[in-house]
Amino acid sequence: YQHKILDNLFKKGKAIMSKSMYCIIYREKGDASKVLEWVERPIPEIASGEVRVRLMTSAVNPSDVKMRGGTGNNTAAMPFPEIIPHSDGAGIIDAVANDVTTHAVGDRVYVYNAGWKRAFGSAAEYISLPAGQVIPLPAEASFLHGACLGIPGITAAHAVCSGKSVDGGTVLVSGGGGVVGRYAVQMAKAAGAKTVIATASTALSMETARQAGADHVLNYHMDDLATAIMDATGGIDHAIESEFGVNADMLAAVLNESGSITSYGSALAMRPELPFYPLMFKNITLSMMLVYLLDQADRRRAVNAIDHWLKNHNISEHIALQYPLADTAKAHEAVEMGGKSGAVVLTMTNNMTNHQ
Repeated sequence: YQHKILDNLFKKGKAIMSKSMYCIIYREKGDASKVLEWVERPIPEIASGEVRVRLMTSAVNPSDVKMRGGTGNNTAAMPFPEIIPHSDGAGIIDAVANDVTTHAVGDRVYVYNAGWKRAFGSAAEYISLPAGQVIPLPAEASFLHGACLGIPGITAAHAVCSGKSVDGGTVLVSGGGGVVGRYAVQMAKAAGAKTVIATASTALSMETARQAGADHVLNYHMDDLATAIMDATGGIDHAIESEFGVNADMLAAVLNESGSITSYGSALAMRPELPFYPLMFKNITLSMMLVYLLDQADRRRAVNAIDHWLKNHNISEHIALQYPLADTAKAHEAVEMGGKSGAVVLTMTNNMTNHQ
């Protein structure tokens, strides 16, 4: 295919130099240090309806690590012979298809779902994506921050906006010291919540939740967590839940009538028992979400809210570790190790040099 392109160009009296980029790939699933490779590949072309982004950053999310390792709900089977990992990233548009009118060369953007059911994710210097997966990044946000908005940012925004209105209400954020949880604390406050209570476990994660603006922070390992939540708040209007299965009974005890739950995880109890009648007799709405599969209306609402909160400095970046692209394996290992506060982000050193 490339030879045909070159032949056609030479026939027109033009000569081009081959262009390549650095990226990370894996050709089998397994340990990061064994399967991740730093390689050169052609810079991707754009198809109809697409834009190409010169990436400055790429985030390493837990789901990216699980996909590469074949753990969690992911299998050891390779969906493609070669995969560039990662869903999220941020950068500058450097090419736009003729039929795209929503974006322009030079726009600062962040991307989402780059590696979802695709072979070509954001662990690369360039990426081509459908224009709908490329979101304007306000000048108030750095590329480091932009890399964190695809999975954790949109997850938190949808979790805050999808249930009962939090304006003037009381919100519970489980895992408030995590990347998603910290965003959820900030976003709930920005959306008008009167009281935000967060749970966490370590001293570091509890302090992270406090710094994000939580009015109360409790250790979720404490005895009788439900009573402590009720003593602090008098009841919860909306709960944002990262571990629904282990917390279902607690949620049924602390939610106010006609309250709501948005849950984005239940890894510790993957087949939870539901306290149906305690929830039913409070008229509770339970919503489960997977950020990859949000419909367009929900996603548009989330990204519009993020845009507003970024421009008003309601939400801030929180980066634990930065690595150059070549050290992606170390970044994956850092995510697996845990014990940190904040996101793990890769930087495309050559690109960042000219775009700090």
